[in-house]
Amino acid sequence: MPPNSSFAIDVPDTLLARARAGEREAFEQLYRWFERPVFTLAIRMCGDREEAAEVLQETMLKVLKRVSGFRGTGNGGEGSPFWAWLRQIAVNEALMRLRSRRSHGNEVAIEDEFALEDHAPPPPSAADAAQLQRALAQLPAITRTVLWLYHAEGYTHEEIAALMQRTASFSKSQLARGGRRLRQLLDGSGTELQTAARSDALADVPAAAATLEVRHA
Repeated sequence: MPPNSSFAIDVPDTLLARARAGEREAFEQLYRWFERPVFTLAIRMCGDREEAAEVLQETMLKVLKRVSGFRGTGNGGEGSPFWAWLRQIAVNEALMRLRSRRSHGNEVAIEDEFALEDHAPPPPSAADAAQLQRALAQLPAITRTVLWLYHAEGYTHEEIAALMQRTASFSKSQLARGGRRLRQLLDGSGTELQTAARSDALADVPAAAATLEVRHA
């Protein structure tokens, strides 16, 4: 079963209607509800607090500009739910940051697109959210992004491939290799994680936000 996304917030249709009509107070309420999910997703994908703050700002600005044209619903009725629409904007903004890094010569590690899938779950130590948080920060940005979108947000490999302009095989490879590396970090002596903890860009994110609800590919 896909996990419950932190974005999955029921928005009253009355509040959504007020936001569509341009009411400032309604939009401020939406901002308060979605600020944390957007920032957490952005910092997981980008690994940098400043970039995550920029993703949050750009996401909410686009939501403000486009909400009047949103044709779904707020509370999961017929049509696309508002939270999924907003999440898609946030993911696209974060991916734009990662693509910009590559265009400036900072290509993150790309793994073998045809690596075997790895279905084994992380070790029990993954239950330590703070340790998991530090381990995720040690992974390449693209690998971390695939892990987060798949395990925390419930995207399929096909959806991730479309978002990242890759293939489903690439997504599966990143998930497998990322999962193995994550287990190595969590199973190890802790030296790497202790070193990372001193310069962890994610240190200020509440530990509860780091938890991955692991599902099998």
